[in-house]
Amino acid sequence: MIYDDINISSLALEFFKENVENLSNYNTSNELLRKICGINNFFTSQNEATELLEKITEENSIVSEPFRREYGDFQTNENLALQVAEYTFLKRNDFEFVLEPTCGKGNFILASIKQSNSLKKIVGVEIYQPYVWETKFKILDYYLLNLNANKPEIDIIHGNVFEFDYNQLAESTSNLKTLVIGNPPWVTNSELGSIDSKNLPQKSNFKNHSGFEAITGKGNFDIGEYISLIMLKCFENHIGTFAFLIKNSVVKNLIQDQKRNNFKIRHSEKLNIDSKKEFNVSVNACLFLTNLNNEPDYTCEEFDFYSREYLTTFGWYRDKFVYSVKDYDISSIVDGKSIFTWRSGVKHDCSKVMEFERMNGHFINGLGEEFNLEKKLVFGLLKSSDLKTDKTNDYRKLTIITQKKIGQETNYIKDSLPLTYKYLSSQKDFFDKRKSSIYKGKPDFSIFGIGDYSFAKYKIAISGLYKSTHFTLVCPEDSKPIMLDDTCYFIGFKNIKMAEIAHFLVNSDLVQKFLKSIIFSDSKRSINKDTLMRIDFEKAYENFEFENAKDRISDLKIEHWEEFGDMIKVSVSDQMSIF
Repeated sequence: MIYDDINISSLALEFFKENVENLSNYNTSNELLRKICGINNFFTSQNEATELLEKITEENSIVSEPFRREYGDFQTNENLALQVAEYTFLKRNDFEFVLEPTCGKGNFILASIKQSNSLKKIVGVEIYQPYVWETKFKILDYYLLNLNANKPEIDIIHGNVFEFDYNQLAESTSNLKTLVIGNPPWVTNSELGSIDSKNLPQKSNFKNHSGFEAITGKGNFDIGEYISLIMLKCFENHIGTFAFLIKNSVVKNLIQDQKRNNFKIRHSEKLNIDSKKEFNVSVNACLFLTNLNNEPDYTCEEFDFYSREYLTTFGWYRDKFVYSVKDYDISSIVDGKSIFTWRSGVKHDCSKVMEFERMNGHFINGLGEEFNLEKKLVFGLLKSSDLKTDKTNDYRKLTIITQKKIGQETNYIKDSLPLTYKYLSSQKDFFDKRKSSIYKGKPDFSIFGIGDYSFAKYKIAISGLYKSTHFTLVCPEDSKPIMLDDTCYFIGFKNIKMAEIAHFLVNSDLVQKFLKSIIFSDSKRSINKDTLMRIDFEKAYENFEFENAKDRISDLKIEHWEEFGDMIKVSVSDQMSIF
């Protein structure tokens, strides 16, 4: 049935009851409806008009909300749609053509109609037919209450955004001041594919990734980004505005790829919304607004949507993609290549049996089992959540380090450490169930993220999970180094003073400002090895005098300071072999 999942207002229902005789001829109905509300082809067939007549006779207007994950659907509430339209029309109020490529229930279209008397044409495209009808009835309802309001030519089309001919539409409306507005799906192609959704674009490498990237993670693209790129490509030559509610990550990608795409957009704005409040989802999202048909620009100003408070300007600056142009301008002196190699911590993918606590001289694993071990392979372990202090040699967890380098044979454990071997053997099922291919064909009880660097006495560590750019100096416990797990990054030192100087430099205002200027805090893993490898220790060192460091590091002598300076001038190849 066509109308089973549609909300028809009492006003619209009353209108059709009063004009019930017209429904027997859908052409007559269409002409009447066009005059009243501007919608072309309200009914696309006599069957649709006849079925509505039957529903009216049955007094059966059904309101329901179907499962719409297949469409990546997060419907914009009327209040938010109105706020977005108000802000957009405040920036420019002479729009003549409004397009919503995934119009849903039509809230953006209706909000746009309410903002202007200059509109000449409106097009909405929606794949879910009940929403097509709901949009039509909502527009009709508005014009029944506002008989003298301006009536643009309106087309609400039941169609797939991925198949609709937007190039043809762009060509036919090229002389009209244009607003492309909406809220495209907030899902990725792989998410839709996982539930066998039919609402997918044709398979294509639309961002022109290299062969490897196209078949790995970067080939998994966001549907909202895909639709945004279609709109920008088709309508960049129109005088007007693009205004989409999309995920923050999509805006970041659009601005980052603008260097390559060179869309004719300028004066871009990102206005952060509260997605939990507006959509009851935990996704970082925003209104992205940009002007079409301009000299290409490569930056975007970021604001809070509700207060309009300015937050930052991000984008391309000095041929670098940065989160804060202002802070990067001040701190870019330390943007280079780190003389030290930042490493991630130990990886075992077996936390229930490889991580444990010490109680009353015994060890207790994540399964609650109590056991004994020789101390030789037992090391303290820090996780991202432990890296909150300035300096530590304390830990909550311990772990077994079975190898000194990747791929090392582990037979020695059986011969020299019987208690450890007995315990590990008793948990072999857990090791065998590890899914990652990195463990296939490797010795029993293998771990990764291990090497000489793991055993450095002193480490400068940072969390890769959290948003903080604070670094912790990790010191040994009774001369035994403390390990970090694979959510952390670190550099290692043999000498405490060298470690303290490096710690001073990375926590300095200059380096902290630099990191904050290049890190997008709402990214999934905002702190990573690539980011940390950009810290130029030599430039940071040159920016400070001995006296600066002496005030922060106890018992620091000038010879320590100079020794560090000499060390960081060693060639990269030599330096990497030291740590």
